Amino acid sequence: MYLVDKEVIHETFGKGSVVNYNDNYIKIDFESGAKKFVFPDVFGKYMTLVDQEAVNLVNMKIQKREEEKKKEELKLIKEKALERERQHILEQKKPMQSRKIHPKQQAVFWCETGEEDKIFTEGRIFIGKVKSGENKGQPKRLARITWKSGCLLTRREPGMPEKDRRILGVFMAEEGFNGQTCKDGYIPAHPEYRLRLSEQESDKMLFWNYYINKNFPTRMTWNSGRQRYFNNIWMAQILQDIVSLKS
Repeated sequence: MYLVDKEVIHETFGKGSVVNYNDNYIKIDFESGAKKFVFPDVFGKYMTLVDQEAVNLVNMKIQKREEEKKKEELKLIKEKALERERQHILEQKKPMQSRKIHPKQQAVFWCETGEEDKIFTEGRIFIGKVKSGENKGQPKRLARITWKSGCLLTRREPGMPEKDRRILGVFMAEEGFNGQTCKDGYIPAHPEYRLRLSEQESDKMLFWNYYINKNFPTRMTWNSGRQRYFNNIWMAQILQDIVSLKS
């Protein structure tokens, strides 16, 4: 249906008729002369059509315009939320990028029997709790660990000599992770950068082939503690050997 020649009533200019219109503007001829208005917005505020069919057509256009406006507003809200999240991640990365890289910025964990199943299923590892002092019972923090750090999983079976401790797998910390600000004691795993070894592969990857105590190079002991910091170079060698093993 066309609106040309349809009669309108404006609250200021009185009666008039439609001369022409497009998706954005409408021109009305009044006794006082022709006037141009924003279309269809003007019909929701200052002007009405006399013909009911024309009213229905304009109402449909107004409703469609409102729906498009709401979609655009929702899109802007989502974009702003994504931008805030991006800025939050960047703010978390700033202190990590500015600080000097520590030579031992990796972590190695002593896993209980079967614990690796839970770790790889949940995609995170619990560091542990503070055992003494005023913070006793609170989650531990590993201040050196960042989103550029790797977490190595190892296990020694009950009755097994320490020298036979096996590597079970490894994962990178999730992007944006900062050990200095971690509060819940968990290191989340990156969704892609994680490797789990089969039993056969694990038997070929012994932990003590890589880890060396510089004060006691021949000593292989790990009597207590959930984790240790780990040399960056050692981790790089382990990753290289795992890739070679799986290729």
